[in-house]
Amino acid sequence: MNRLTTPQGTLELARFPEHPRDPFQAWDAADTYLLQELADPETGPVDLSGTVAVVGDRWGALATALAAHRPVQIGDSYLGRRATLANLARNGLDHDAVGLLSSRDTPPDRIDVLLVRVPKSLAFLEDQLHRVAPAVHADTVVIGTGMVKEIHTSTLKLFERIIGPTRTSLAVRKARLIFATPDPSLPRTPSPWPYRYELPADVGPASGRTVVNHAGIFCADRLDIGTRFFLKHLPARGGAARIVDLGCGNGVLGLSAALADPGAHITFVDESYGAVASAEETFRAGAPDGAEADFLVGDGLTDLAPGSVDLVLNNPPFHSHLATTDATARAMFTGARTALRQGGELWVVGNRHLSYHTHLRRIFGNCTTVAGDPKFVVLRAVKR
Repeated sequence: MNRLTTPQGTLELARFPEHPRDPFQAWDAADTYLLQELADPETGPVDLSGTVAVVGDRWGALATALAAHRPVQIGDSYLGRRATLANLARNGLDHDAVGLLSSRDTPPDRIDVLLVRVPKSLAFLEDQLHRVAPAVHADTVVIGTGMVKEIHTSTLKLFERIIGPTRTSLAVRKARLIFATPDPSLPRTPSPWPYRYELPADVGPASGRTVVNHAGIFCADRLDIGTRFFLKHLPARGGAARIVDLGCGNGVLGLSAALADPGAHITFVDESYGAVASAEETFRAGAPDGAEADFLVGDGLTDLAPGSVDLVLNNPPFHSHLATTDATARAMFTGARTALRQGGELWVVGNRHLSYHTHLRRIFGNCTTVAGDPKFVVLRAVKR
């Protein structure tokens, strides 16, 4: 936990879940730049008495700082939502001071101040701007923020095309602001997302099935090569197994497991609302008749009963926004061991250089290599 001093007050902030040795803060210079701009007496301050919407607030720093104005936070991350609630509580603020909407929820009918934390995914930014644009009016104040390395010409073109004329600020501490002036004459077209494509013919039981990707899902327009490799080496099982697609993304691993073992019950889990929506649509479009599944947005496997799972399939992410870290993978492996029954198995695919085998041996006491190529490796760990 760290202390952030802003014009709106001094706050204690942390990411979620909170780890004492977490090297990453719950905010960065882009967040502080935006908060300072909102209170700058030379350019404002910005009138926050109307409906304030905050899109893409990563760990709740913006929403917590602006809680007195009762903003609406629109985000895709379950962990980001939990961080917002925890940060409100640790600063003595009511949990209902911030309206919490997911990326799949309907935005407010009218937005007077739109604040956008530029996401890593340009597709997600496009989708969210399309979704909020109908609520923007001629007098809406629109300000985006991001680190310089996150803001590109394509970023500005999206604001320009969907919202209106756009300019940027000078860089401060490697952060930059985006100012867009709403143009009511621009056509309000629906978002082009989700995107659909068919799986190739050489990936096992799911070959030729339709994949549905909402905006922001990793490798949204094609099958990523790690998952493609994994699909060719999934375990063959039979019977009424309980299988979890952990960090499911668009759900192709769970779909393939359901097609290979129609008697299995598949649980799709991800911390992204868009990912779980994608997985559900992918499953509904391609699963065999009578296949059973449930779909959970949450923090890994914390909502599953210990010892209740037979098999966990996992292609863990190794980025947290722009930071490279194996913390998420380690948390997933630990959670999988708790959720698995005795004799249950965790199957993981990852880049060779990530050395997941060392973590699996420490957590499970064993790890075997199922398959590998020069770039990827499929690993198997058994709960004994």
